[in-house]
Amino acid sequence: MRVEWYGQSAFHLQGAQASVAIDPFGDMSALTSARGMQFDYPPISGVEAELVLVTHEHADHNGVEAIGGAPAILRSTAGKLASPVGEVTAIASEHDESAGTERGPNTIFVLTLDGLRVCHFGDFGQRALRDEQAAAIGELDMLFIPVGAGPTIGPEQAQLIVERLSPRWVVPMHYRTPRIGFLDTADEFLARFERVERLPHSAFDTNELPSHDRPVIVVPEVP
Repeated sequence: MRVEWYGQSAFHLQGAQASVAIDPFGDMSALTSARGMQFDYPPISGVEAELVLVTHEHADHNGVEAIGGAPAILRSTAGKLASPVGEVTAIASEHDESAGTERGPNTIFVLTLDGLRVCHFGDFGQRALRDEQAAAIGELDMLFIPVGAGPTIGPEQAQLIVERLSPRWVVPMHYRTPRIGFLDTADEFLARFERVERLPHSAFDTNELPSHDRPVIVVPEVP
């Protein structure tokens, strides 16, 4: 499986038979200018997929118009859902510590692509992962998790989730980089783990990743 990061929480997962785009965004300049925020990731373009997943309805996560190919779209939902890549498990969660009353709902998506079980946490902001959510997620190969605090969980909460779910690989997301200015960096999260693999590009192939008994933290280059 080939994985490409576009910044924030946006990824494209390319399998042998189909591909999935998660939390895409388009041109953010008007919104960031109005709010005085830095968001300098280039708008996603030239990407096609069979399936688009939207974890929540915020503008830097729900730009489905940026993805070509007439994909099926699953957005801000829950259940066990049919899709072009097979069954997707959509797990209800919250964007904040107040049962979603501050920032709304968030969906944790779990799917299998090229035989790998993948989980994307979206803008998870709960105080902790609930037992029933962990049970629905199950065993994982790759976990995409926010670590930048602010509107989502920070490094301590993310570490606890990684330790609980114990995936082979963890890809941190939704953190401060030179292109975005309103989150914390990933540094504190990365310092909590022994095995951190910093990659020279924003895209990588899972066949090329190291695999150990403990989770390997995979850090793509900033797009």
